[in-house]
Amino acid sequence: MNQDVNAISAGDEPVDATKKNDDFLDQFEIRVLAVLAEKEALTPDNYPLSLNTLTNGCNQLSSRDPVMSISESTVLDILQRLMQRKLVVEVKQAGARVSKYEHRMRVKWVLEQDKLAALTTLMLRGVQTAGELRSRSGRLHEFASVGEIETALQFLADKYPPLVARLAKSPGTKESRYAHLLAGEEILEQQAMADAISGSASVVRSGSQDRIAQLEGEVVNLKRQMEDLSAQFAEFKRQFD
Repeated sequence: MNQDVNAISAGDEPVDATKKNDDFLDQFEIRVLAVLAEKEALTPDNYPLSLNTLTNGCNQLSSRDPVMSISESTVLDILQRLMQRKLVVEVKQAGARVSKYEHRMRVKWVLEQDKLAALTTLMLRGVQTAGELRSRSGRLHEFASVGEIETALQFLADKYPPLVARLAKSPGTKESRYAHLLAGEEILEQQAMADAISGSASVVRSGSQDRIAQLEGEVVNLKRQMEDLSAQFAEFKRQFD
């Protein structure tokens, strides 16, 4: 499995689920669940989803962070794991040639659509502010205000175990950001580390800027002294003309 800043790929081999805590979901399981919840709201006539449609949704380039590349065989393996955990069910419709799948998040965690919309948007697009969530979740649920989505986020944070966490403000930012906790609290540790690195960089930048300002001031003073000396020399020279 290779990862860079923009994309995560899963090959044809099933993702190894034994490397993580069984209480949590891996990033591919989170993507599959989120796409099922998203398409349920956006394309209800085509829901539940076939394996092909679900795979295309997982690999969609827009409204996804990170972008992923997952094969159908991997998605099928992920679905099997999610069905074991009662988060997905397989639906066999009369006359249909292929199986279809639907999520059970609203049932398992007792979520109304506004809470599900907020959680799904975090699952699809990563850490965000309440304002960003409100603008990006509009097609799943229309929040009347930032305060309304903050209420939904607080509900998710108050669940046991919590599904969402409010992160400490990063250095130089005005708004708090939110993250889902379906993969555990590693996101909180990663954010704390990123903030520490950012804070150290800010101190270095601040120190460098202070030193530059000091040097600029010294140059101005030297220039003024040179001008004064030049004027004094010119006055002295005129005495002998």
